[in-house]
Amino acid sequence: MNKKEQITVGISIGDLNGIGGEIVLKTFLDSRMLEFCTPVIFASVKLMSFYKKHFDYPINLHGINNLDQIAHKKINVLNVWKEGVTVNFGEEKPEAGAYAIKSFKAAVTALKQDKIDVLVTAPIHKYNIQAEDFKFPGHTDYLNQQLEGNSMMFMISESLRVGLLTDHLPVKDVSAAITPELITTKIKTVTQTLKQDFGIITPKIAVLGINPHTGDNGVIGKEDDEVVRPTLAKLNEEGTLVYGPYAADSFFGTKNHLNFDAIIAAYHDQGLVPFKTLSFGQGVNYTAGLEKIRTSPDHGTAYDKAGKGEADYTSFKEAVFSAIQIFKTRQEYLELSANPLQKRARKVLAKKR
Repeated sequence: MNKKEQITVGISIGDLNGIGGEIVLKTFLDSRMLEFCTPVIFASVKLMSFYKKHFDYPINLHGINNLDQIAHKKINVLNVWKEGVTVNFGEEKPEAGAYAIKSFKAAVTALKQDKIDVLVTAPIHKYNIQAEDFKFPGHTDYLNQQLEGNSMMFMISESLRVGLLTDHLPVKDVSAAITPELITTKIKTVTQTLKQDFGIITPKIAVLGINPHTGDNGVIGKEDDEVVRPTLAKLNEEGTLVYGPYAADSFFGTKNHLNFDAIIAAYHDQGLVPFKTLSFGQGVNYTAGLEKIRTSPDHGTAYDKAGKGEADYTSFKEAVFSAIQIFKTRQEYLELSANPLQKRARKVLAKKR
């Protein structure tokens, strides 16, 4: 079977007491999803059967004990563990976090070994995943250690892409962390991501300022004038279409974001507040800059909705579709890059259009 047509999507189950199990199964209730991909859920048949029964979903599960047993046109469940696990919906329990990490680690290993093509992660709780063998703020930091490349949180939707210079960092540490080297690395990551993963030949990128009004000529801070502007100017001279820094408070309200292929925010909330305001429930968290593809929904464990059958699975479904599309786009990019004549033909065709 052509790998580009039938992509194997690995799925880590996330926090067992959250909405992960529900949104995963809801996504594949529509059997047409199996025309687009072959899902492999990293958990256990016992656990997924519990979710199936609890939510009364008419869905068939295909249990496997190793990845050589993956069957297309079926919802595969790899038994990462065999024992039964008690699910306490809506409760923050370290046991639930421990199993979430077992699932995630097994899925990452499969991704590294090319047993799956892409990884989609259900939400975890950043506190109860902490353990002696897992001291990371979340998925992204672990993936950055395990995979080649420089990871970057990149929030994507149909009309908006937002990257972050710093992500899970206290606000008091943001300014000191933003250096010319960091800005350069992140912008190069976004530029390459837009080219290879989204098919944008000449990306145009905007960067938001660190301080209110980008410092007002040093009155509210000097970082934008002393660090950000000179770095962007140098990158521009080298041929990168990057602009800013822009005042963050008015950037999205004036719809200036529509003029760019991606926006880079200085810190977590500066980028994610507008992104989730404009795209919540439709957005996807993509880990850009790595050799492998990982996406996740744009929300958390939603303990308040867990077990009630009320969880919206739209973002998780979008995460699956995004992973598939990015995989295909990257494969095409790599093929064209390896074949300069084919690449030239595409450019000629683009000009004729």
